Amino acid sequence: MSNAKEKKYARRMRNQPSNVSFDQGDRTPQGYGRGYFPQQRGGTSGQQQRGPHHSQGPHTGGGRGRGDFNEGPQIPKYITASMFAQARAAEINAMVKAVSQKSSNSLVFQSLPRHMRRRAMGHDIKRLPRRLREIAKREMEKSVHQKKEQSKSKCRKARRRHGNLQLEFNRRQRKNIWLETHIWFTKRFHMVKKWGYCLAERPTMKSYRACYRAMSNHCLLQDLSYLCCVEVTGKEEELLKALSRLCSIETGPTFAAVPCLSGRRQGSLILYKADKYPDEALGPVDFIWKPKSIPESSCEIRQLWIWMHPALKPDILKELRLVCVCEDRPDNAVYTPSLPADPPQEEKPATVKKAGKKRKMQDKEGEKAVPVKKIIGDGTRDCPDPYQWTSTQTSITIQDLTMEIVRYRLVGPLSNCVLNDALHPAPVHKKTEDRGPHSWWEDYSQHSDNLLHDQQSSLFHLLQGITSPAQIPPGTVLGLTVGDPRVNLPKKRTKSVPNLQQYEADGEKVRSLMVNGVPVECSQSLIWSSDIRSQVTDNKITEQEVNRLRSELLVPGSRLDLGNKESKIPILLIQHPGKAKGRDRLGWGSGWDICLPKGWSMAFWIPLIYRGVRVGGLQQALQHFQYMGSPHVPGDFPDSLAGVQSALEKESQLLEKYTKRPPAKRTNFIKHGILAPFLCPWEQLTREWEMRAGVELDRSVLKDDHGSEAGAKLERSVQEEDQATEEQLHHPKDINLESGSIVSTEQNLVEVGPKEAQGFSVLRNKKMLKMLSALFDPYGRNTSHTPSSELQSLVNPILRDSPRALVWVRLAMVTKGSPELHSLICIPAQEDFIQLKKDKLFAGPQEPKHSDPFKSKIVKQKKERKKQKSKSKHEGSEKMEINADLSVSDQLTLGLWPSPIPEVTTHCSRLLFGYVTHGDFSMAAGCGGALGFVSLTGLLHLLQQTSDKIGIVLLRNPSSLQYRFAKLIIDA
Repeated sequence: MSNAKEKKYARRMRNQPSNVSFDQGDRTPQGYGRGYFPQQRGGTSGQQQRGPHHSQGPHTGGGRGRGDFNEGPQIPKYITASMFAQARAAEINAMVKAVSQKSSNSLVFQSLPRHMRRRAMGHDIKRLPRRLREIAKREMEKSVHQKKEQSKSKCRKARRRHGNLQLEFNRRQRKNIWLETHIWFTKRFHMVKKWGYCLAERPTMKSYRACYRAMSNHCLLQDLSYLCCVEVTGKEEELLKALSRLCSIETGPTFAAVPCLSGRRQGSLILYKADKYPDEALGPVDFIWKPKSIPESSCEIRQLWIWMHPALKPDILKELRLVCVCEDRPDNAVYTPSLPADPPQEEKPATVKKAGKKRKMQDKEGEKAVPVKKIIGDGTRDCPDPYQWTSTQTSITIQDLTMEIVRYRLVGPLSNCVLNDALHPAPVHKKTEDRGPHSWWEDYSQHSDNLLHDQQSSLFHLLQGITSPAQIPPGTVLGLTVGDPRVNLPKKRTKSVPNLQQYEADGEKVRSLMVNGVPVECSQSLIWSSDIRSQVTDNKITEQEVNRLRSELLVPGSRLDLGNKESKIPILLIQHPGKAKGRDRLGWGSGWDICLPKGWSMAFWIPLIYRGVRVGGLQQALQHFQYMGSPHVPGDFPDSLAGVQSALEKESQLLEKYTKRPPAKRTNFIKHGILAPFLCPWEQLTREWEMRAGVELDRSVLKDDHGSEAGAKLERSVQEEDQATEEQLHHPKDINLESGSIVSTEQNLVEVGPKEAQGFSVLRNKKMLKMLSALFDPYGRNTSHTPSSELQSLVNPILRDSPRALVWVRLAMVTKGSPELHSLICIPAQEDFIQLKKDKLFAGPQEPKHSDPFKSKIVKQKKERKKQKSKSKHEGSEKMEINADLSVSDQLTLGLWPSPIPEVTTHCSRLLFGYVTHGDFSMAAGCGGALGFVSLTGLLHLLQQTSDKIGIVLLRNPSSLQYRFAKLIIDA
């Protein structure tokens, strides 16, 4: 038999019983095979019973052999029943044994058909059919005993995993600090690095509309712990005297406002550099005064918390130290100045080297030793910097509490219900032998102030009887001490809904809360004490311990009762009013802010999520400000240093994105008449309108003296000057291609030297803003019937006080269209209104296409550069010329106007007087909406030119030539 036939025969016979064997030659069965009967020692034998027809050939076996097929098997005439049954029983036993024993190395679940296999069968026996579970159980037990340590190294991901994750996480926070909810956010959000932090920008899932619905109908949760808190302590008179230099009463309530000074309300204002109002703004801040103690003392030390954006913190902190006359005091009791990346070298950790196991760091205590979490500060300052400053002349002390207090924001009408379901007031300390770790709460409970805690708890429960937080006075502050929110965590996520019937009996109390707000004594909280905050953070029960206690409950899912061992956390609830300006959708976006001690972030985060809130990031915060019509920090504060820096960063991002695309696939902004597509030139815009207002003022004087010959000559000269300037701008014949600028414009830029140092500012005077809002109010009085003399008397004082000011405006599209970032806000011409009056479906005028004077120069330089690169040998002088040409060509980008740019106001066919900073389709209004700034001088020019159509302007996107009509609204 050949080797191939032997292998084929072996494969065929691999499942046959072991007691049946065949010869290699004739393959006659030996043993107890089918059709073969052994001889008996006594009695009648098989040979004696055989007939004459029985053949003794080689194929006497039971089956059909491989010889002559004509020779059929010989059937015996007689058989013995007992012997026949014995032979069959042996065959059955052999078959059962062969079936029960594995003939291969495959597992039990691998013997199933492929359609019945499941991935979990490898570790879960219950996934297998019942008939195979016992065998699989024996296999698993056997594999556990026979498992050997793998000598093979682990996968790359396991080998790269750090042995001590705490040290690794601290190392990765050296440049950008993490919030306490960072790990939760990284699994569900796109992360960005901004302002020294690693923050969540937007969810990975599509949720833009869902977040808007949550803010409008339910609740949206945001983590604002990256906001910086600065604590200022000292005598009240000294604090108010120092802080009054940083603000002005013209912009609204200051630090000395009576509701805010008592501690009942949170205040908001715009800070400026010391004695520089209205120029050199720093940015917006929120502030909270600690309520006065009930027995007031004359020399009481007051505490003030000032909350600010991290981009504004360096400038504001510098001015605070200036006005408070503070000096540095190196005190690093809270923040550790440095953090080693590796374990200390004095105590070398012992490493246990075992094949197949991850190396673990051990010290004297072994594996039980847990590395202490070190707080290295925040991302807005270097670690060695001191966090506390003390005044040399007064008793004022400035302390940096950044990352010491966690701040959450709940936005939406059901924020009250979410708070009531997630939080519960802390129970009063029980007098038992076991005092528990919270001695401060025992002292507070034994004090007479426990009545105050009951009053705060009753007010907190009344919140669920209010349909929206906007019904409470704006900025209301409620102090409270709550229990551990992890003990009443529901089994699965639910949605909080209001229960107004429960509070029908307390209708009078609810109405009193809505009208009068929270009493002063109920605004007190123990979170103001740094010692209590430290105790609350240190005595927190770990998540592992809470889960262990929850697993030991007799009734699974019931409330966990820890008694005096339950943690008590002092918090502050601060109401934010939402949309407070304008006429439409007042109160939209209102909610609550929660201030907690550090270390308790995730303990409050998960219970709030289990109440059905939707989580948002920086994109949702921008969306919140956009629909409220409020300026967003820091991009919407162009007169501050942080706003300028934010604009430059945005410009670099957009420019990088623009240059990555090929020239044929991107917009040629020069042909569209867009001089600055990525940056708003506020300085140049306000300066040009100031000059234009001076010319118009001269014209108004000329009109009074029009009868004189000298006045007529001066008027003609002014008209000729304007005509010559417009011809130079609309017909670019004097363009120097080498320098890439217009000669006349460059001379104009140089001439305005003294006024350039003045800069521009944003108009925040409440009185002037209310006056402008009334002039452009569509629901107010009709200013088209206002006499021109009266209108001029209103306009002239504003022009005299703020000639280079910007005004924050809101725009709503009259026709179709969606505004974009950096869109142009222009003044319509008279023919536009005539056309709109004739045709109500008139979309708007169209900008004629401009010529690109730099395109030929750029193409020529590219060709020359290719020719120069193709040559192999060059002289030294030629190399210098080539480098000079390359440097000039690098300054020019196809489709972008090089700097300095010409006049922006008259470069297009319509007068430009503002830019859009936020533009998109408004889901609240059902049409396109935008926010931006316009020149105050240009705004008053619009009021005088289009008195019959008040507030109608033209908007044009940078990537389009089509103007569209929009309604301009000033909210005050």
